[in-house]
Amino acid sequence: MSRQTPRPEELELPEFLMPYEASPPAPAPPAATAAPDLHQSGLWIFILGDMTLFGAFFAGFALQARSQADVFAGSAETLLLGVGAVNTLILLTSSLFVVVATRAVAADDRPAAARALLATLLCALLFAGLKLTAYGVELSAGYTPTTNLFFTYYFVLTGIHLMHVVVGMALLLVAWRGLRREAGGVSVSFVEGAGIYWHMVDLLWVVLFPLLYIAWLP
Repeated sequence: MSRQTPRPEELELPEFLMPYEASPPAPAPPAATAAPDLHQSGLWIFILGDMTLFGAFFAGFALQARSQADVFAGSAETLLLGVGAVNTLILLTSSLFVVVATRAVAADDRPAAARALLATLLCALLFAGLKLTAYGVELSAGYTPTTNLFFTYYFVLTGIHLMHVVVGMALLLVAWRGLRREAGGVSVSFVEGAGIYWHMVDLLWVVLFPLLYIAWLP
């Protein structure tokens, strides 16, 4: 009985004689690292610069307050403390809605995110309305930016903050309209960026409120 000759494909060849197709596959290249979001980086740079500017204002306010403590204390007593406290609660509530919105958009629940942003916008409108009302009462009582140094700081700081509120409202409005679209719309990073900006607006008021209203209470 003749011995069966093995077929070519059954022969075990040395590794250096194996055809290229039969060589072990080359290891896959490592996955590329995601590039940083330049828009988010620019936002953080802007926020850092903005907070530095406000920090300089706060330092100047503190230095002047030490030299004119009686003037600052007497002027602070004329402010509408109740309106300032209510506005603080409004902004804190609005930041809570922003957190809900960013979590919802990250979970791809765009309707829920849109509802939370709408609630944030309503809080912002209420804050601006109350602040303008307070301005009206204070101006009608004769307190203007030229009354004394305290009111100069008061109107400048709260006025710049109110401008930030308006800018934040514009960003939130764009995000809200984009989330309501069935196709396209805004990206998750835009909503998150608008939320970060709004948290900065909230943080600034959390510093302004005790600095202007609470620190001078008897």
